[in-house]
Amino acid sequence: MKDLDNIPELMAEIGAKAKAAAAELAFAAPEAKQKALEAAADAVWTRRDEIIAANAKDLEFGRNKGLSDAMMDRLMLDESRIQGICDGLRAVADQDDPVGAVMSEWDRPSGLHIKRVRTPLGVIGVIYESRPNVTADAGALCLKAGNAVILRGGSESFHSSGLIHDCLQDGLRAAGLPEDAIQRVPTRDRAAVSEMLTMTDYIDVIVPRGGKGLVGLVQREARVPVFAHLEGIVHVYVDAAADPQKALNVVLNAKTRRTGICGAAECLLIHRDIADSLGQDLINALIEAGVEVRAGEGLSGSVAATDEDWGKEYLDSIIAAKIVDDVQGAIAHIRQYSSSHTDCILTEDDAAAELFFERLDSAILMRNASTQFADGGEFGMGAEIGIATGKMHARGPVGAEQLTSFKYIVEGDGTTRA
Repeated sequence: MKDLDNIPELMAEIGAKAKAAAAELAFAAPEAKQKALEAAADAVWTRRDEIIAANAKDLEFGRNKGLSDAMMDRLMLDESRIQGICDGLRAVADQDDPVGAVMSEWDRPSGLHIKRVRTPLGVIGVIYESRPNVTADAGALCLKAGNAVILRGGSESFHSSGLIHDCLQDGLRAAGLPEDAIQRVPTRDRAAVSEMLTMTDYIDVIVPRGGKGLVGLVQREARVPVFAHLEGIVHVYVDAAADPQKALNVVLNAKTRRTGICGAAECLLIHRDIADSLGQDLINALIEAGVEVRAGEGLSGSVAATDEDWGKEYLDSIIAAKIVDDVQGAIAHIRQYSSSHTDCILTEDDAAAELFFERLDSAILMRNASTQFADGGEFGMGAEIGIATGKMHARGPVGAEQLTSFKYIVEGDGTTRA
């Protein structure tokens, strides 16, 4: 029985077990990993009533903690969302196994044959807040890529995440894989987070999923490499050449489908030439849909915007709106305030779209599509462990393939160097 009061000892034990499991997973058969994920999906569905009951405890905890409606939505599980978890597990199971895939190969005049092949990262630590489905997504993707994972979920999702983790371990047992491949930190104590950030002997990379406070803490204090995005400050620019119906559909979906996810639109930029027509129509439609629009000069919204509204991640039914002179003005605004997560242009003008794509360097750039598609599942990855906005290693949705590194395999025939 682990001593939950001795956090350093607890985490060292978890880390050592993860490292041993990672060594075994590195050469696990693709069929075994697939079987584990399929069995986990079956277990989640079989135990869905238990998971929903556990989630009710989490929701009560969240209400008592005073979580916002958007955060409560992120926490909530019902049968359709549990079906989504099962679908995600099966989608990852069905993907090609990335481990051992040949990325490139070539021959050298020396007689050497060289291959670059994908290899697991090792042990991944995932620190996340209220969304219990991250337990399944992170566990599945790490396993598929041959990595062991240490999951440290938020206090809000403690009960439902615990049951989902149990289901993942059921899958590992069914496939004959080490149960320590997917471990969960069994305490709400925040000291476990601080401990994970310095476990360089055991953890190869940390992935934080949560609000600015959590991710900022991880980026400041981690001694382990980090894949992270600090915020999803998502812009939608409505060009003068935007199709009105497409713009209406996309803007409403980008903001209102789920306001608490990182791909939700947070700022609407409107070309000056359509500010009084389509631009104002879009703002009126947002207000009618229950969104508070913080409007810049020349626009009529719910309230007037202030300087603090530019570069703000609301994660709520709030959006900032501003007039810009043209696509160049939109680019300038986004460069100043973007978090390099996802930015979108609505236009039928190919030249404007090309300029937008060329001059901006966000991890995801879109045209005439809702920013709510900024999701690994929607990109065909089955699920995602997060959206990375840095420029090293992984960028954008992080799926199984992005959770691998590579190594070189060099073959000769008694070849010597002159």
